[in-house]
Amino acid sequence: MGLQETPSGERVHIGFFGRRNAGKSSLVNAVTGQDLVIVSEVKGTTTDPVYKAMELLPLGPVLIIDTPGIDDEGALGELRVRRAKQVLNKTDAAVLVIDAAAGKSPADEELIRVLQEKAVPYILAYNKCDLLAGPLPEEGDREIYVSAAAKTNIEALKERLATLARTEEPKLRILGDLIHPADVVVLVVPIDKAAPKGRLILPQQQTIRDILEADGAALVVKEFELREILEHLFPSGKKPKLVITDSQVFAKVSADTPPDIPLTSFSILFARYKGFLLQAVQGVRVLDTLQDGDRVLICEGCTHHRQCDDIGTVKLPRWIQNYTGKTLTWDFTSGVEFPEELTPYRLIIHCGACMLNGRELRYRQKCAQDQGTAFTNYGTVIAYMQGLLKRSLALFPHIAAELEPEDLNGAD
Repeated sequence: MGLQETPSGERVHIGFFGRRNAGKSSLVNAVTGQDLVIVSEVKGTTTDPVYKAMELLPLGPVLIIDTPGIDDEGALGELRVRRAKQVLNKTDAAVLVIDAAAGKSPADEELIRVLQEKAVPYILAYNKCDLLAGPLPEEGDREIYVSAAAKTNIEALKERLATLARTEEPKLRILGDLIHPADVVVLVVPIDKAAPKGRLILPQQQTIRDILEADGAALVVKEFELREILEHLFPSGKKPKLVITDSQVFAKVSADTPPDIPLTSFSILFARYKGFLLQAVQGVRVLDTLQDGDRVLICEGCTHHRQCDDIGTVKLPRWIQNYTGKTLTWDFTSGVEFPEELTPYRLIIHCGACMLNGRELRYRQKCAQDQGTAFTNYGTVIAYMQGLLKRSLALFPHIAAELEPEDLNGAD
């Protein structure tokens, strides 16, 4: 991903669904004005969800998702249908494409039920309306008649999608609401063999951007430079507004940061940004009740080349085993993978989810909550095990107040 590109987790996700040969792929191409996906008269041409990040007026940055037919058949077809329905978990606005001449099928009606159950905003796009005889039927609130071939009502569909995708929820910030213009924020960024070559990782990039948008100043240092920087650049009476650290060097950074300077981690900030910091703090307490044989799921929202000492698959399991003294069973997922059955797990530990949009992460949280499985994240676990969680939460007194003193005794 280029430095100027909007991360997929920040884009509006628009999913196109429907039966085979309803014209989903043709309509995707018509809406985007590009030949993004293959179009064929052969049923089942789209065999896996196809993702395309782009700018789409009047929406702005979007992620367009073309899905397999929801009426696919056979064992392989069932797998394709399941993958299509999994896309709903990350969809901000859905287009259910229906052949205008054939009308809604039982498969369409079932998908509408699922859309309503998941509270996904949707519109029914009756495609191939140019082939209908006579005037077009009257449209309902959630209906529009379009033709991908004749480009009928394509702009109107895009306008309807823009309305669907709008939300009244307040836009969350990473930390822009915590600082004032001219405040200095120190970011501690280790550079080791696991760091990406020639660039910062996405949470660090996004945090710097949020500081600049709040008219603050971002000072980026490595962990071994922090003490000297604080002593020489911030003389007596002056101090940075905040120090943010990579969780893997939390203990050293805490030791080098005076107690009167607020300290937290990128991971904890992102748990707040994605809306699950309270749940992460509540879930982390399960660490103290784990028993031999308990199963723990570690989830990463992206796929990457794992180093020999990977944080998710190597370091975290090792640190948790040492902390608990228990022999645990570990499972790992990455990218779009996420199991539907979570009851075998005592605890789910998620990454910062910088590559996931809010709807998908809320879905994962809700699945865990409904199945009684604790849900937390990397940074919260690390801070808790190192006795730094209470300090990390000082910026968020409404969360710390709910959990102190009883709930955080183990993290003091």
